[in-house]
Amino acid sequence: MKRISDILIKCDIIESVGRKDRSVSGLVFDSRKSADDVAFFAVRGTQVDGHDYIYKAIEQGCHVVVCERLPENVSNDVTYYVVDNTAKALGYAASEFYGNPSEKLRLVGVTGTNGKTTIATLLYRLFFNSGYPCGLLSTIENRINNVVVPSTHTTGDQLQINEMLSRMVDAGCEYAFMEVSSHAIDQDRIAGLKFEGAIFTNLTHDHLDYHKTVAAYRDAKKKFFDNLPSSAFALTNLDDKNGMVMLQNTKAVKKTYSLRTDADFKGVVLESYFDGMELKINRNNISTFLVGKFNVSNLLAIFGAASSLGMNDEDLLKGISQLQSAPGRFQVVQSDFGIVGIVDYAHTPDALKNVLDTINEIRTHNETLITIAGAGGNRDAAKRPEMAAVAVEKSDRLIITSDNPRFEDPEEIIKQMKAGVGGEYYNKVLSITDRREAIRTAVALAKKGDIILVAGKGHEDYQEIKGVKHHFDDREQVREAFDTLRKKAN
Repeated sequence: MKRISDILIKCDIIESVGRKDRSVSGLVFDSRKSADDVAFFAVRGTQVDGHDYIYKAIEQGCHVVVCERLPENVSNDVTYYVVDNTAKALGYAASEFYGNPSEKLRLVGVTGTNGKTTIATLLYRLFFNSGYPCGLLSTIENRINNVVVPSTHTTGDQLQINEMLSRMVDAGCEYAFMEVSSHAIDQDRIAGLKFEGAIFTNLTHDHLDYHKTVAAYRDAKKKFFDNLPSSAFALTNLDDKNGMVMLQNTKAVKKTYSLRTDADFKGVVLESYFDGMELKINRNNISTFLVGKFNVSNLLAIFGAASSLGMNDEDLLKGISQLQSAPGRFQVVQSDFGIVGIVDYAHTPDALKNVLDTINEIRTHNETLITIAGAGGNRDAAKRPEMAAVAVEKSDRLIITSDNPRFEDPEEIIKQMKAGVGGEYYNKVLSITDRREAIRTAVALAKKGDIILVAGKGHEDYQEIKGVKHHFDDREQVREAFDTLRKKAN
């Protein structure tokens, strides 16, 4: 049990009503989890307002309520704390409740539209493989040293984050690398955390269903950098037009990386293959298993962050040369027939462009490039025609298919995507709603030397249809289609 007054010590209390000597064993923002010995935080969400559930929390025995406004009927048996922002207060309270774990290790956050998962994951691998105990909080998985903890969101809630960081501290972790989504920043899910560093990757068309405008989306990212302490580093991508915007008001030490212009960390591609690249970063020549200019940008961010954290050059260069791509990021699946399958998570126009540009830079153009792509349901619909436009322009053939339709009609999503295909490209496009059938068709159409890109799902091993997740792994499906082709040949 901990005194609630101690837990709220960093919160700006506007008003308090009731006893001040109460102790609690936990914090909740879901009234269904309320009990006698927990504090309920009435957080305003995008769908519901926690203030509407204060009475329910009290009915379930809760004696401590943190809110932005007092309820009409105040109970004499309940202590109320009024704050300006309950989401932010929950962040600071969660940090305090778990012993401020972010202050006991070196926490680095990665934000941007594309590259967050790759950079956070590879930073974790770089440091862990170099002998440093460390943790990872990412879209794909969380890790405490080498123990995997399943992940459900790009960035967890205030309680989940601090609980994970606390477990990392208990396990002896010295570093933690974390994806930081724009939603999490906007919703104050990272409030109260002390960051050692922040990395900005890029900003492209995504999540406008939530943020409404590109400016609001950009400003959410910028807020992360604005709140960094002077002891932290702020590393930004100069090749993105919003890169310098992130540094405008930060107190952190400013660092830059670029493929195009002078920067603190400058990269050049020397040679490129389907299974790796030869690079130059500043004055260092590096061989890597990663592929594509976008991955060079990712490696520059990793190099810059590791250097800013004090990793010596020898460990850094050796570590980078051994890094493998994150699961489902430009993951090559080879066949016995010389057909190359590539599975990638690209689910935005820019990410799809990056992957296709990479393939087109490496290929001979004597082969056919077949792209399979869809778009998720109940997400930003404006990007659907843009994705199809990019895919059809940069591929020899395009198969538009279903992704995670969620609660939308997949055929309607496909129709919206096809609206982005110009008339001159109609003969290059097939529409196959069943994703499994789309992959099998691409393999059946392919000849020796051809390349098949399956985009959109990457590491995901499910399809979400009408609220139900069905097992579906693009990598498995490509391998099965190759196996079927081999059996027919025999």
